[in-house]
Amino acid sequence: MCFNETNGRISKLMSMIKALPINLSNLQKTVLQQIVRGTTNPYRLVRRAKLILAAASGESNSSISRRLELDRVQVRQWRSRWFEEREKLSAAEEQQVTEKALMVLIKGILSDRPRPGTTKSFTVEQVVQIVAIACEECEKSDRPVSHWTPSELADEAIKRGIVEKISPRSVGRFLKRSDITTTSRSLLVKYQN
Repeated sequence: MCFNETNGRISKLMSMIKALPINLSNLQKTVLQQIVRGTTNPYRLVRRAKLILAAASGESNSSISRRLELDRVQVRQWRSRWFEEREKLSAAEEQQVTEKALMVLIKGILSDRPRPGTTKSFTVEQVVQIVAIACEECEKSDRPVSHWTPSELADEAIKRGIVEKISPRSVGRFLKRSDITTTSRSLLVKYQN
């Protein structure tokens, strides 16, 4: 079986999958239309609001995909996400939330979810303290080195309790950003990535 045959079968199977039904209340429809008309809303948000409005009007995933220049998988994903949140939206309307509160809820549903990865783990104060160590003479820290390296600075920052853990690479980035000039007595090795 060649790639085109397999790809064709997958496309055929995907087109047979019934799209999730999207039903909007009048208030939800109004809020989505406000998002679409908003001149300062991010493009992605506007496009997703258009997608939900089109899905609610009965438009197929394929049609929405072509019109909004999105992959069909993306259309299914956003339709699915809206479908999953329908009870939350209904509950909010039953509690008679304001239009503004509903707008916040809908924007949250149509926003990207947090992506995996590390978050910022160092405060400005911590970075400043680490850079300050780099400006000190090594001898004051009882280090058997003639100059600071990112590795030595990372160890010293942990030893002093400034941070629980930090990589030499992070220290190197801090130093590169700060563009430190040191005295001739205390040399700082600039870390190159």
